[in-house]
Amino acid sequence: MYVPESQENYLERILMLQQEKGYARSVDIAQAMGVTKPSVSHAMKQLREGGYITMAEDNLITLTESGSQVAERMLERHMTIARFLMTLGISERVAYEDACKMEHDLSDESFLAICGFIEDGCPLHMKNAQQKKQEPPRPVQESIDPALL
Repeated sequence: MYVPESQENYLERILMLQQEKGYARSVDIAQAMGVTKPSVSHAMKQLREGGYITMAEDNLITLTESGSQVAERMLERHMTIARFLMTLGISERVAYEDACKMEHDLSDESFLAICGFIEDGCPLHMKNAQQKKQEPPRPVQESIDPALL
């Protein structure tokens, strides 16, 4: 299932607001993401139509099961990549900013390899990876072919 990056960002932010405040509203999303209320309204319409959220009469936004799956996946990737970058000595601020950029484009193979370096792993991704039949990992090359760079 393909979800555009912008929608992944909104779903992740909704989850973060729900964890932080116990609820998410369009005004909170706009403030947290630094976007306009009309932009949020447009995004919420797309997410509703995609079946990722529901909106109550009191304007509270709730993630559906499929919305929660996407949001949890993105949040886990964001946090894991940030922790990984911080173990490399990157400052917390830069690590979280870079993780936000990387979380959408990093392959599952590379992400799972990063999970292997993180002390507490990546429970959601590890569970999903175990459920899929995968080829055994290829051995790591001692040197990198310059043609790949």
